[in-house]
Amino acid sequence: MQLFVNDLTVIDFSYLCPERGIVGESWIVDIVLDGSLNEQSMVLDFGRVKKQIKRIIDDAVDHKLAVPANHLYTAVTHDADDSCYWVDFMRPDNASIHLFCPADAFAFIDAERVTMATVNSYLRAVIKRQLPGNVEGLEVTLRAEQIDGAYYHYTHGLKKHDGNCQRIAHGHRSRIKVELDGERATDIELRWAERWRDIYLGSTEDVCTIDALQRSERAQACTDSTHVGYGYDADQGRFELLVPKAENYIIDNDSTVECIADYLAQAIRQELSEPQEVTVKAYEGVGKGAIGYA
Repeated sequence: MQLFVNDLTVIDFSYLCPERGIVGESWIVDIVLDGSLNEQSMVLDFGRVKKQIKRIIDDAVDHKLAVPANHLYTAVTHDADDSCYWVDFMRPDNASIHLFCPADAFAFIDAERVTMATVNSYLRAVIKRQLPGNVEGLEVTLRAEQIDGAYYHYTHGLKKHDGNCQRIAHGHRSRIKVELDGERATDIELRWAERWRDIYLGSTEDVCTIDALQRSERAQACTDSTHVGYGYDADQGRFELLVPKAENYIIDNDSTVECIADYLAQAIRQELSEPQEVTVKAYEGVGKGAIGYA
């Protein structure tokens, strides 16, 4: 007997890519459970699937940085009590990425690449360890939202958030919609999607000089001319990041989706040659977001 749940959850996370750098992503999760009926004449109660298995998936990947543990660029060092890790991703040509974060901020994928297939294998292994004995098979499907129009991948951290959004390197794959005087402006959507393709969106107040950060030995070659440094203390601990300047964009406010929508609306308004009412619908992953006006 098989039990399926479509759209069980959405995992919003970021991952390290040799070519693209730090990439924000949003994947929808569907699952199929295969097993015998239990004493309730069920494979597994839907309520338990939606709560327990969703929680397992969220705890494993959601709002984390997925690290390709077997890639030659990857180096990981633990602090004295294993509570925090230095992760160095040694891309060439001044494009290396360096982090110091609590251990829970990372998902280490035993592969050379972070892909849907390798994350799928990681999730299946984590979920199967916690399933009841009558569940014999598990199928996990990861898929991206079908987007008709412009979208971009971004990574950020929200230090003031009381949940996992405070982690400095989690992200989203997000569509963008722009209207000028009520008419869709696809050219502007595409321009901003390209400008923010695979971007780290940082806040001015979180920028640090590189010398002020707890750099690993591998990060010593980074300078303020090649990288932007971020650091902050949040409820979950100390978070630090060094990201290449070419893959970074700084805004004056926090990078909540509300602030992003407002920032885009104001920036687009300033670029117009004549006054027009600007409406920006900015998304944070799948099916949620904020609307900004200027």
